[in-house]
Amino acid sequence: MDGGVVTILTDFGVDDPYVGIMKGVMLNINPTIRLIDLTHHIPPQNVRAGAFIMAAAYSFFPEKTVHLAIVDPGVGTERRLIAARSKKYF
Repeated sequence: MDGGVVTILTDFGVDDPYVGIMKGVMLNINPTIRLIDLTHHIPPQNVRAGAFIMAAAYSFFPEKTVHLAIVDPGVGTERRLIAARSKKYF
């Protein structure tokens, strides 16, 4: 994915290093990607709010953009992951 775009939406907030660490990990895997912070201010554990914001925003980005959303409804529990692909987006 040379030079691709990755949007990031989380409920992390920005008062700690977690968003920065996550970006560092992604850039170590692929230093050519462009990381776009969609928001990190989703209310904690509010999956519905995260889905609403992502649904409103994803189509404004170039085709083949990867949209990463992390909203954790059960901090400290096993997490269920969802991956989806459409004709234009991931």
